[in-house]
Amino acid sequence: MKTKLILLAIFSIIILIGLNSSVFVVQEKDQVVITQFGRPIGEPIIEPGFYFKVPLIQEANYFEKRYMEWNGAPNQVPTKDKKFIFVDTYARWQITDPLQFFKRLTNERGAQSRIDDILDGETRDFIANNDIEEVVRTSNRIPESSDTEIVGDSLVKIYVGRDKIQQMILKSANKQATDLGIKILDFRFKRINYVQEVQNQVFERMKSERFRIADKFRSEGQGEASRINGEKERELKNIQSLAFRDAEIIKGEADATAASIYAKAYNKSNQSKSLYGFLKSMETFEKTFDGKTSIFISTDSELYKYLKKMD
Repeated sequence: MKTKLILLAIFSIIILIGLNSSVFVVQEKDQVVITQFGRPIGEPIIEPGFYFKVPLIQEANYFEKRYMEWNGAPNQVPTKDKKFIFVDTYARWQITDPLQFFKRLTNERGAQSRIDDILDGETRDFIANNDIEEVVRTSNRIPESSDTEIVGDSLVKIYVGRDKIQQMILKSANKQATDLGIKILDFRFKRINYVQEVQNQVFERMKSERFRIADKFRSEGQGEASRINGEKERELKNIQSLAFRDAEIIKGEADATAASIYAKAYNKSNQSKSLYGFLKSMETFEKTFDGKTSIFISTDSELYKYLKKMD
């Protein structure tokens, strides 16, 4: 009796193990290829759910259904105009035919290696067929006024541009990947930079161009300042001249008015004439004589008349 129970238990365990190894689950993110003795059989399973396989004989190979990333290694690449640049790229890809993918690439590691070969090669080819301006710029631009004197890469007209080069690389790479069961969904340049030697030359050229523009603006500013100062001096002299003219006119008019008043006062009466003559004579004495001055006056002089009266 005990022997029967033991055999039944062993048989039950074997059945459970067989059932466990024969049932597999496919999730939303998975797609599965069934292999028998290492060779794929049937169609790939892409719908989620529970599925059965022959235990120990058949194996479920899982592959990712979602988008996957590819990051290229930064490489030094020459452009058409013989300038060496570092190019860092990335892409997104997806397994579109898991059965073909398994036959050609086996697993994702093999796929990454094959994508490396395809995208690195296409990147080198397309960069080598274009000048550096085409690789780093997407469109032509209208230079600002401060840039019109610059003769540099930023003003060179482009005909292809970075975006179109990326699209051409993507299109060419997908042609090579058609029989691999994968599709490259997107390709981008992550970073583009000069090698150190060329980078130093570019920086020095940019500095010299900016210094030249600064000197030009400084010279123009000094010329404008000289013009403004000249206009200021000319205006100042003109104002001073007009002011002096007006002052002389006013003084002349005042002198004329004073002379007219003196004349009227002198002609008004004999008494006024005598007073006026006396005042003018006293004014003359004050301006002419001091304690050390000796003079000779004729007896016919008007001044002598007043001096005699004072005696």
